[in-house]
Amino acid sequence: MNKLKELYQNEVAPGLMKGLNLDNVMQVPRIQKVIVNIGLGEAMDNPKALEAAVADMSAITGQKPVITKARKSIANFKLREGRAIGAMVTLRGDKMWSFLDRLMNIVLPRVRDFRGVSAEAFDGRGNYTLGLREQVIFPEIEFDKVDKVRGMEITIVTTAQTDDQAAMLLQMLGMPFRKG
Repeated sequence: MNKLKELYQNEVAPGLMKGLNLDNVMQVPRIQKVIVNIGLGEAMDNPKALEAAVADMSAITGQKPVITKARKSIANFKLREGRAIGAMVTLRGDKMWSFLDRLMNIVLPRVRDFRGVSAEAFDGRGNYTLGLREQVIFPEIEFDKVDKVRGMEITIVTTAQTDDQAAMLLQMLGMPFRKG
């Protein structure tokens, strides 16, 4: 079993139950899924960019990404409906826990001038979104084989009712929030 999942079951869930004064175990906030997304506006001009991003993302997450397509045409961006403009992966279960463990303990400390992640990035419903500027901070990516540095968004979807509950959950799991 994953180290982070064990931490959640043995320490975080009982701590949240006491801290939030919950009666039922099913009320305890938990992480439902993690969504990793790369937007590729450059894929319209360079189809190879999409293949490279898919390869990077499958190495990072251990799962094959889904190609996202444009929902509607936007003339100013030279975008047509149905064109491939990104890739995303939804992680659940053991893959989710291992990805979060690597993210919190290996990847985020490797970011240049890292002082913690923003505590303001909650959406009002208990979900947290984190943006990374480059994919090369993941240990699975070989720096020599990267064609272009791409950023990505990581959304952590929780069952928490409020942002405060979700912040408490992530903080107890070890998310390095910025002080102040």
